[in-house]
Amino acid sequence: MIKVEMLSTGDEVLYGQIVDTNAAWLADYLFNQGLPMSRRNTVGDSLEDLIAVLKERSEQADILIVNGGLGPTSDDLSALAAARAAGVELVEHKEWLTHMEQFFSDRGRVMAPSNRKQALIPANSEMVDNPVGTACGFAMTLNRCLIFFTPGVPSEFKVMVDKQIMPRLRERFTLPEPPVCLRLTTFGRSESELAQSLDPLALPAGAVMGYRSSMPIIELKLTGPASLRKAMEAVWPQVQRVAGESVIFEGTEGLPAQLAERLKAKGLSIAIGERFTAGLLCQQLSNAQAPLGNSSVLSPVSESLSETAERAKDLAAQAGCDLALVVGSINDDLLNFALHTPTGTQGLCVKFNVNRHGLRVRQEVCAMMALNMLRRWLNGWDVAAEHGWINIVEAIEI
Repeated sequence: MIKVEMLSTGDEVLYGQIVDTNAAWLADYLFNQGLPMSRRNTVGDSLEDLIAVLKERSEQADILIVNGGLGPTSDDLSALAAARAAGVELVEHKEWLTHMEQFFSDRGRVMAPSNRKQALIPANSEMVDNPVGTACGFAMTLNRCLIFFTPGVPSEFKVMVDKQIMPRLRERFTLPEPPVCLRLTTFGRSESELAQSLDPLALPAGAVMGYRSSMPIIELKLTGPASLRKAMEAVWPQVQRVAGESVIFEGTEGLPAQLAERLKAKGLSIAIGERFTAGLLCQQLSNAQAPLGNSSVLSPVSESLSETAERAKDLAAQAGCDLALVVGSINDDLLNFALHTPTGTQGLCVKFNVNRHGLRVRQEVCAMMALNMLRRWLNGWDVAAEHGWINIVEAIEI
């Protein structure tokens, strides 16, 4: 098995001052290429630490992708650390220096002298093109390991991995088939409850059931080698049955995207009125390019469930939309939802039975519940459903 590792660099990453989104992206990308990552390390802006970790991991890994530390400032130390670890000098890459000068000239700017540092790479390395920015990537072999050095800017890093690094890996290594990963996402059930129901299932040998909890959803993932696809697909209906109506979508595109496609397919438009969710619901549907009519964030107000339902009905008429979805204000842990459809207007008053979560999480829970009401109506089901941490206090239809 090919052993692939990542090394993230920089004090800001080590100290948690920025979130290492590059590491999460790379882990997912490599997994889908059939190269699951075996280890991730992070080191700060210390030359000695960088040299030490490069030497250490080059004795263990087959492939190491180093991210960050290729900028023009004094704390960008990756190229120097690589040269010291390999016992070679840094040399100026003339073609890259010319590329950088042209990069700035094309933008009507003069390259600062400090940028020349970005054209310095170890003498025994191969330049890896960066078609987006000025940081010169490079690759080198140290001990048993092929090491790639990449910039920390996500837009540059991702292009280089996809267009430069993966082609090199495919040429050098015989890569396994990408694994199979069957996914579904549930809303309203706990991880422990789902696990207790799924543990008795007889899974194909070599397949693993995984759980990802990210309030307010639980994702179920059945993962295994490509050779087990048929066996995994045969057991997947049992997973779907256990999850039942709590399944809000399958795959990875998300509930807003799937609802947007269903609304378009049915020729339906929707207007949104929000209080507690403060525009989150509209943002999610807008990002998914749902057919939205005039929508608004409303001032907090105390109103009855029937008043919220009437508001949804009026909103649809005013916006000229087929549907309207309204999220009310929270009063004494009670919150009203209303969905107007061509077949009637339905309202739910719910009560949170868990108060440990912060405002943002509670808003996300409520946005998901509103979307789930729409999903259930599109499925022809009752829009009222218990959701574990939310109890339905009242339901009406007008």
